[in-house]
Amino acid sequence: MMRLLLTSLALVLMTACAERQDATPGPSPAADALQSAEKLVFMAGFKPQANLPFVAVYVAQERGYFREEGLDVEIRHAATGEHLKLLMSGDVDVTTAAASSVLKRRADPGLPVVAFALFGQRGQQAYVALESSGMRTPKDWEGKTFGYRTSVPPDYLAMLSANGVDRSKIREVNAGFDVRVLTEGRVDLLAVFKSNEPDTIRRLGFEVLQWSPEDFGVDNIGLTFITREDMVAGSPDRLARFLRATLRAMEDIQADPDGAVSVVMKYAPEEDRDHQRFMLQAEMADAFGPVTGAHGFGWMTDEQWKVLHEQLVQFDALPEFDYRAAYTHTILRAAREDKPRTNTP
Repeated sequence: MMRLLLTSLALVLMTACAERQDATPGPSPAADALQSAEKLVFMAGFKPQANLPFVAVYVAQERGYFREEGLDVEIRHAATGEHLKLLMSGDVDVTTAAASSVLKRRADPGLPVVAFALFGQRGQQAYVALESSGMRTPKDWEGKTFGYRTSVPPDYLAMLSANGVDRSKIREVNAGFDVRVLTEGRVDLLAVFKSNEPDTIRRLGFEVLQWSPEDFGVDNIGLTFITREDMVAGSPDRLARFLRATLRAMEDIQADPDGAVSVVMKYAPEEDRDHQRFMLQAEMADAFGPVTGAHGFGWMTDEQWKVLHEQLVQFDALPEFDYRAAYTHTILRAAREDKPRTNTP
């Protein structure tokens, strides 16, 4: 009897052990996929916020679109403008830059940077004055003090030329990056990033007048995704999959901007949600135009780069060089294979 009891107990224990062993979870399919995914490092060119190319990457990451493309994307943010240096050193694979900056870096010191998608069909910069100033057109800038950042912007000079403004009648000063130089009356006109600083000034209690170069005879383009020449040559498929995921994210952003802002807040929890919404709306408004209507989101034309290059050369912002080396359509074409276009909303 005792022997029968011990045998039964042993069978129970063996069965329980077997059940626990069967219940032990193995590696999940998602974990296996991540383990085999190719690494790609993206660095946004500034702090976490609702710049459109940043948001497209955030949404692609949160919705699992990179993972579905077989990519393990690490998202970083620049703190002191170090993103270009890290791109050149190979520590970063993709980052962001204004089209004008891409041309300047290609021309001097001749860095092998290449833009492969355009997020800003219009430029990032605008010029603002307090509404109380009474100014209405660029001609009204004569007799005023203009505040710029670092150097006088070529598109400002192009606006003066296109609108018959006498530059000698404007006092130009390096005003730094604090918009209170305008609200405190130290300058009458200020160069700003239009996706966020007009809203910042309004939050200080001042309404503003705003002039965008594109509305006054000056063509411009804005933020791009950039990489290195060796990445375009050696890893075009990886770049295409990265871009395909962000183009898919752009469709989500168009369909649900407020949901996209919620994603931004995961990366920028200390930021004001309404201000992030303003930024995203402003950048979305500048992301679409005739080129995207004809070719789909992200596209850029040779004419756009040529006009920008000529403008920068004309106003001594860079030397003459072959601007066509600064961009490529190769990655965008590959990313679009078997994929519907994202057109103007």
